[in-house]
Amino acid sequence: MRWRTILLQCCFLLISCLLTALKAVPIDIDKTKVKNTQPVDSAKIEPPDTGLYYDEYLKQVIDVLETDNHFREKLQKADIEEIKSGRLSKELDLVSHHVRTKLDELKRQEVARLRMLIKAKLDSLQDTGIDHHALLKQFDHLNHLNPDKFESTDLDMLIKAATSDLEHYDKTRHEEFKKYEMMKEHERREYLKTLNEEKRKEEESKFEEMRKKHENHPKVNHPGSKDQLKEVWEETDGLDPNDFDPKTFFKLHDVNNDGFLDEQELEALFTKELEKVYDPKNEEDDMVEMEEERLRMREHVMNEVDANKDRLVTLDEFLKATEKKEFLEPDSWETLDQQQLFTEEELKEYENLISLQESELKKKADELQKQKEELQRQHDQLEAQKLEYHQVVQQMEQKKLQQEFPPSGPGGELKFQPRM
Repeated sequence: MRWRTILLQCCFLLISCLLTALKAVPIDIDKTKVKNTQPVDSAKIEPPDTGLYYDEYLKQVIDVLETDNHFREKLQKADIEEIKSGRLSKELDLVSHHVRTKLDELKRQEVARLRMLIKAKLDSLQDTGIDHHALLKQFDHLNHLNPDKFESTDLDMLIKAATSDLEHYDKTRHEEFKKYEMMKEHERREYLKTLNEEKRKEEESKFEEMRKKHENHPKVNHPGSKDQLKEVWEETDGLDPNDFDPKTFFKLHDVNNDGFLDEQELEALFTKELEKVYDPKNEEDDMVEMEEERLRMREHVMNEVDANKDRLVTLDEFLKATEKKEFLEPDSWETLDQQQLFTEEELKEYENLISLQESELKKKADELQKQKEELQRQHDQLEAQKLEYHQVVQQMEQKKLQQEFPPSGPGGELKFQPRM
């Protein structure tokens, strides 16, 4: 259904819709000419993990809502702004009792899960006196004031939280990638400091050789350009490049037949380009960089093609993009090896941060070592006390035995006569 596509894309950008309400323009495709073409059962397509800590809860809520006919009908006519604004959340009041009961149970399970996470975290910090109600405030994807009932407020909060979190998802990935690259360079330089001059020159020469080898790759087509899509059409789809048709191309790569190209379907189009630059068998090629390259390609195409910014490409948007000058005569595409990923100032700042973190870790390690030594001292002290106590008990038992059995002579006679 269209509503499910919009809701899922709005809530979490990585989930593909399962049903189709908007049908694509009928297109005749000669499947005999297409490589590895298999019918896709959209009901069997499992949506990928969004990376959100409430991912499972989000999916379960959507699955339950999908079973209510009234709610589904309302959302079929909704646009993305109506969903994101929360206006449609009020329709939750009209869903069936059976659906509300299921949603209530899902919320109780989610609250219980969050409480377990809080307890585990605080237990690790040896905290006591847990106020779960107060701590639940930190989670903004549900209404903590009513932990037992799923209300329209919960749906509104869930949609807005997921939308907000995932709008920053790509930005966070870019930041993490930058840190990854700076850490690589930091470790490389630190390693060079441990070498003598001869070894250091050898390593520098090897590094430069690998860098040049990585940069020596075929030309990468501009993502989303006619040349790039025609290459996919020819080499992946196995079709004659002279017969390239945008409508047919769209239909072929709309894998789940929902009338949209989502982010995963777009990223799949860049595999041929990425293979020109990255090979997992080559030491000089970093697969982390390949995924960053894929992300940047997808972002670029979305910015160029996705007119209403709903993170879905419709057939109409796709066809309009093929009419632009940039589609026929694109600028050259700069791969990561042609870009400066960070400055020396940024690297220095990052190294200072690492140094500070290492100092903090060393301080904590020293404190833990002292605690360990103190615990060992207490353990040794207790063992000594235990041994001393054991010796005293043995002495007392020996004295008791001596009192019960007086000493006797060689013939068994008593050494002393009891008083009469």
